[in-house]
Parts: sequence; C-alpha cells; structure tokens
Amino acid sequence: MGEVELSCRAYVKMYLHACQFPRCGVNGLLLSRCSPAGGAVCVTDCVPLLHSHLPLAPITQLALTQVDVWCSQTQQRIVGYYQANASASDSSPTPCALKIADKITEQFESAVLLMLDGSKMSPDYRVPPIIMYERKDSRWILKDKHTIMLRQWEETQAIASQMLESGDHLLLVDFDSHLDDITKDWTNQKVNSKIEELSSPVNGNI
Repeated sequence: MGEVELSCRAYVKMYLHACQFPRCGVNGLLLSRCSPAGGAVCVTDCVPLLHSHLPLAPITQLALTQVDVWCSQTQQRIVGYYQANASASDSSPTPCALKIADKITEQFESAVLLMLDGSKMSPDYRVPPIIMYERKDSRWILKDKHTIMLRQWEETQAIASQMLESGDHLLLVDFDSHLDDITKDWTNQKVNSKIEELSSPVNGNI
C-alpha cells in the first residue's frame, strides 16, 4: 500500500476525542473525500464513535451503518479506523480494533488502522502520537512511518492545543453522546468550522 496523508481536521478531532475522555478508550472512523491515486489514501476527516463499551457490537454496527449512509450523501468514504486505549501506556490494537478494521477492509482494501499513543500526546511532543497499521496477507502490520504524512504538523499541533486550552474540545460529539441526546450533531460541523477558522491564513496558520 502507498502513502497515507492525514489532514489537520482529522488529527485534531481524534486528539480532542481522546482528551475529552482521558480515562476511557475511544474510537472512530477515518474518512476520505479523495479517490485513492496510485495507492495513496488521503484521510480528510473522522467520525468519533464511542467512549464506552468499545467492543459492544450492536452500537458499532449501528454507527457504521449511519456513517456509511451519510458518507454516500456527502461524497465521502470510510477508509480506516482509529482507537486510543484507556491506558496511556498501551497503544496496541485490541481484538475490537482488529475486528472493526477487518470489516472496513471488506469495503476498502487499502484501509488503515491508526492507534493514538497516549504516552506521547503532550502538547510539546515533537512528532505525531500515532501508530499506523496496514493489512498484508490477512495480518495487520506496522506501516512504514516514512509513508505517513501529516503536513504542517506544528500548525496542526498548535490548533489542537489551542482548542483544548479554550475548552472547545467539549464541543466535540461522538456517536455515544449522540445516542444519549439525538439533538447532538455527530458530524461535528461546529468543530469543523472552528478548525477551519483557526487554520486559515488570516490567523497565521497553514
């Protein structure tokens, strides 16, 4: 499989999801608006799913179905899965992560599995706290880090830190929270707008 590019929006939302529920495992889906060219995958967005009972199959299946319908309406597709484990020192894929990632590869063979490394998520850490896997010969193996791109990492990191410090991470809605209150928007348009505002050239970023 070729290169994977992770957008500012996708990273910031994953980071804020993990920060909003620091004592829980969290997970979500990675989305793309681009058709892969030459094996490359551009992750342009993500949908935060759960912060409790990650292995609960019925809720996961419901979420996958609804996200898939929304993607078909917005010219997007599910291209991967992310997870942060409850223990900051544990960044290994769980059986739940592998199972969901396997399911995604049935629809998109170049799907990626991304684990957030909780031990490296401090605002001043110099490299993205992500560990990415790809599927080869029916197994998930570590992806070559030289094929993973997160452009403008310092700017992306600054936006994530700024939103956390200002309390904007509390605006983020995962599918779990939506099920508790269906008026909450799991597509997170408010958060998307805030990230776009902070990343505009007017604000000196990107």
